Amino acid sequence: MKASRLAATGAVAATAVVILSSPAFAHVSVQAEGTAAKGGYAVVDFKVPNERDNASTTKLEVTLPADHPLASVMPEPMPGWKIEVTKSKLAKPLTLHGEQITEAVSKVTWTATGKDGGIRPGYFEKFPVSVGALPEDADELVFKAVQTYSNKEVVRWIEVQEDGAEEPETPAPVLALSAASENGHHGSTAAEEADAKTENAAASTGSEDGDSSDTTARVLGVVGIVVGALGVAYGVLAGRRRSDA
Repeated sequence: MKASRLAATGAVAATAVVILSSPAFAHVSVQAEGTAAKGGYAVVDFKVPNERDNASTTKLEVTLPADHPLASVMPEPMPGWKIEVTKSKLAKPLTLHGEQITEAVSKVTWTATGKDGGIRPGYFEKFPVSVGALPEDADELVFKAVQTYSNKEVVRWIEVQEDGAEEPETPAPVLALSAASENGHHGSTAAEEADAKTENAAASTGSEDGDSSDTTARVLGVVGIVVGALGVAYGVLAGRRRSDA
């Protein structure tokens, strides 16, 4: 009887461990603070969750799309992070505000400063970048990100989603672009970009609340599965006790 009880309890515990230790639901992603209209400017956030329970995220490298280079790329200063902007020569010059641009930002790298810096287990962080002008001949922009942990583990979020295929294991962040505004205004000054960022601050906060609610729902779902498994195990044990009696 004791052996049966231990076996059932062990099975339930194993089920709980498998569920709770399964791959995390989140991955590195990118989303605009507000809208990202074709031909315009936008502030985008690269959302980076820490998917490990024994290491911190200490470095993030984001490579910008080479097929649609962006003439203006300005990361927002972040306490606790050193930011490096890498530029590359363009095969075809761009025109921005009447000036010809021969090189553009090809990569932005954030490196945590301090011994215990970075994104700790159980947390996420957003890395804001102002970008533009967004292409008018594309519906989305694909960025490739590399996440490095304090234990030297490297996760490359670089796989491109194929039409009709299942989501890859390590998908690249994708920014969806909306249609250009009806007034045809595609440019933006630095002041306008700052105003847009301020106006969208509340929306960003709401998004974080939504992320928290989504995580809570998933956790409750996992708890429900575990409780259900325990109920099944209890029923099996009770039936065996009645049979033995």
